[in-house]
Amino acid sequence: MHKRQRLFSFAPVTAAIIERMNNEGKQKRFAAKPLVLVLVAVTFFVLGNVIGTGRLKLPFANRGYASVSGLPKDLDYSGVEDVYDELRTNYDGKLTAEQLETGLKKGLAEATGDPYTEYFTAKEAADFEGQVNGTFTGIGAELGEDSDGNIIIVAPIAGNPAEKAGVQAQDIIARINGESTTGMSIDDAVSKIRGEKGTTVKLSLIRDKSQALDLTITRDSIQIKSVKWEVQDDDIGYITISTFGSDTPDLIHQAATELKDKNVKGVVLDLRGNPGGILDSAVAVSSEWLPQDKTVLQEKRGSVVLDTYKSTGSALLAGIPTVVLIDQGSASASEITAGALKDNNAARLIGEKSYGKGVVQQPICIGGGRQSDGNCSDAMLKVTVASWYRPNGQNINKKGIEPDQKVTISDEDVAAKNDTQKTAAIDYLKAKQ
Repeated sequence: MHKRQRLFSFAPVTAAIIERMNNEGKQKRFAAKPLVLVLVAVTFFVLGNVIGTGRLKLPFANRGYASVSGLPKDLDYSGVEDVYDELRTNYDGKLTAEQLETGLKKGLAEATGDPYTEYFTAKEAADFEGQVNGTFTGIGAELGEDSDGNIIIVAPIAGNPAEKAGVQAQDIIARINGESTTGMSIDDAVSKIRGEKGTTVKLSLIRDKSQALDLTITRDSIQIKSVKWEVQDDDIGYITISTFGSDTPDLIHQAATELKDKNVKGVVLDLRGNPGGILDSAVAVSSEWLPQDKTVLQEKRGSVVLDTYKSTGSALLAGIPTVVLIDQGSASASEITAGALKDNNAARLIGEKSYGKGVVQQPICIGGGRQSDGNCSDAMLKVTVASWYRPNGQNINKKGIEPDQKVTISDEDVAAKNDTQKTAAIDYLKAKQ
């Protein structure tokens, strides 16, 4: 029996998403960032974003959602056949039936105008799910889109090739190996950035909409231990979560237990650059601060509440002054956790406004069902089915979460390795002692 998982994965294809997957009768949910195409493999997150392929007939996909109002039961494909006949007769180039059929499926998903609704081929689905499971090769970054439609770096994954090469959150990717990204989908960008371990990819970046950079990055296997912790000066525990993975619940509990045993007087929870991940992991993290049965988030479709997620953990860190660090790279599951701790008066938020992904996707296997490992055996449709709301009732989609104390890090601070946000967090906690 596989453990139920939910993901909030990176924005647009990764950015904060709540993805739902069912395995052996149980659903998996993912909260991904904008597409967080975790380039790490893809990413953003693939997790980056998101799954989307669908066949709504699978029994595990039937959640009782009402059909979209106004749409006919079946589409009239006569016009599609007309276009196909003209292409088949007149197109001066090479085409295959598979290419055209895949284009039709992707086109249906893209017609929604929703960056989180996507169709994945079998290979793309495998890549996405591999990233969700923490197995992939790439540069280790999450991709998304800005308000102008540019493909951007939502966040480089700490300790991986993108970060080491100098890639920063909000960098615009102008070209990939010399090819313009104008009009390119996040999925296509991820596919072009990914590759075999040891090979390189050249990214032409625009930083702060003014500075042009060319970086050549060597791809590598992306291995991420999602939680790290230590006790710093003045008895302050410092926890960093890089992604909300399947290992996060056990690791956060280990961290909470150790910090509690060491009688820390304050805790910094660093979620900066965290593109999201598994929903259950976000609940588990929040539960280390919140007493049982406190609301972590609600999932709604329109005004109808579909699910309410409550804290379930031991609340080992409850009552210990806590600061959560967030920035523009904090998405989906990171935003869920930050919002839950803030709204339940368990933490203060310091840093910059988070990414802003407040919608829910459901990944549906197309054409082949699920394998014994829970992954789709064929294609996949990731479709937006609902929105998620903070305990205070707010939806943060395209808005993000504002910190209680805004603290920025300048380029000069970066060069001097002066982490002004961390300093502000520690100063606040010292004052509480």
